[in-house]
Parts: sequence; structure tokens; C-alpha cells
Amino acid sequence: MGLLEGKTAIITGAARGIGKAIALKFASEGADIAFTDIAIDEIAEKTVSEIAVYGHKVRAYASDAADFAATGAVVEEIVREFGSIDILVNNAGITRDGLAMRMSEAQWDDVLRVNLKSAFNFIHAVLPQMVRRKSGSIINMASIAGQMGNAGQANYSASKAGLIALAKSIAQEMGPRGIRANAIAPGYIISDMTNALREAVREEFVKRIPMRRGGTPEEVASVALFLASDLSSFVSGQVIPVNGAMYC
Repeated sequence: MGLLEGKTAIITGAARGIGKAIALKFASEGADIAFTDIAIDEIAEKTVSEIAVYGHKVRAYASDAADFAATGAVVEEIVREFGSIDILVNNAGITRDGLAMRMSEAQWDDVLRVNLKSAFNFIHAVLPQMVRRKSGSIINMASIAGQMGNAGQANYSASKAGLIALAKSIAQEMGPRGIRANAIAPGYIISDMTNALREAVREEFVKRIPMRRGGTPEEVASVALFLASDLSSFVSGQVIPVNGAMYC
């Protein structure tokens, strides 16, 4: 029996990257998977097919996670179809980089809406049924940038720091109801986004990591599995870095 047998997980922004790796890891451990993305395109459909290989229920939902009403509606639909929600992974996120003195209001607002407001939207929507069942695990995908800041990413760093504080606050509010909330703070993770950087930039990142390599989405997914499962039954309000000792 898998670590998540009989459980249902919602993972936002999971058509690709870290979200996809988490969905695959959870499915391999027995979970039914409901994942969202801004649009369900060919990439998302391919992800559905890959998750379905594990023989568990999976469905992708087109949803603007930053829209409060739309989030409530999609969570209601998921509950109708899957019956319950045991795990929520707030993974949806974007970047709109630029120096603070040149950053537009739209750049700031877009990142805070998608990265931080979306997490509140989903937490707000899933909590009532988690409270009724007196159980649940909420995982916010933060970042090393939310712990130490990053030049050119004031908006992104602020949103990720907010996700950490949000997880800690929910852990304190919902602990008496049997609901846990934690955050994961990845560092330099090898992905399509980082592979698009110039080789010199990638090499500079690796030099700053004591383990002298980037992490993988699968390594982040393994930490998410720990936080989603009963292995972490007394772990709540915590931030787990996945950064190769780049920041500790």
C-alpha cells in the first residue's frame, strides 16, 4: 500500500515542472489527483496520461487560481467528483522580473495575484471540508527567494515570503482542527526555465551551491510526499529548504 492510498490531492499549476513531478509522485503512492492550470492544453493532457499510468483517478481543470470565485467553483467541482480533498499543494506561480525602481505596478500585481492570492483562494475554498473531516495537509511552494530575497525579483521574493507566513498562520489557526500547513523552499532547480538561462549564468548558480549541482523537480516532489503523508503527522508550520545548502 502506498503512503497516500485512498487520498485525494489538489495540485495547482501542475501541467509541467515541479507541480507535474509532485502529481506523478503522489499518484505513484496511491493518491487520486486533481490538478489545475491556466489552460488544459496538449502539455496538460500529456501529464494526465502520464499520471493515469498509475491506475488512479486523475483529472485536469482549467482554472485561474488568482480568481477567488473561479477557485471556489473549481474546488466545489472537484469535491463533487472526487468526494473529498485530503491534500492541497499551492504550486501555481509566475515571474515578472525587474529591478524595483523600474518595476511596473502590473509586474508587481500580477506576481502577487498568481503566487500569493491564489494560495489564499485555494486554502479558503478547501478548509471547510477539511475542517469537517478534521484532517488535511496544505503545502505552499515557496522559494529560497522568499527566505533571502533576490535582486531583480522583489515581487517574486515578496510573494514567496508571503507563502511562508501564510503556511505558518494556517498551521496555528487550523492545528486544533487536525489540519497541517507547511512550506517548501526550493533553491536552484533544474527545469525548462533554468535551462533557458545562459550557460554562464547556470554555472554561476552552481558555484554558489555547496553540493555543486542543481536540484531536480523529483527531489522537491519527495519532500512534498513526506509533508503530504502521515510520515509528517506532527510536522506543521515549518519551512523545508531544498537547496543543497545554498542557504541554511
